[in-house]
Amino acid sequence: MTKGAFSDLAVPGALLTCRVTPKASRNAVERDGEGLRVYVTTVPEGGKANVAVVKLLSKALGVPKSALVLVRGETSRDKVFRVG
Repeated sequence: MTKGAFSDLAVPGALLTCRVTPKASRNAVERDGEGLRVYVTTVPEGGKANVAVVKLLSKALGVPKSALVLVRGETSRDKVFRVG
């Protein structure tokens, strides 16, 4: 995955639906129908996986980490982020 590979989704105010897989064998972001699949190697303890997802998504979208806001799904595998 190259930096900004999904920059077409980085529209301010857009809502991104993501299905997260923690404890995966690799870090990756893939398109999956209408949303994204995000694979992170970190464990889902104390919000560590959410931090890893934001870091990975920001790189894939080509936006700063502060531009992504978790709207829904803090403790769920299905998350919704708003691009700021």
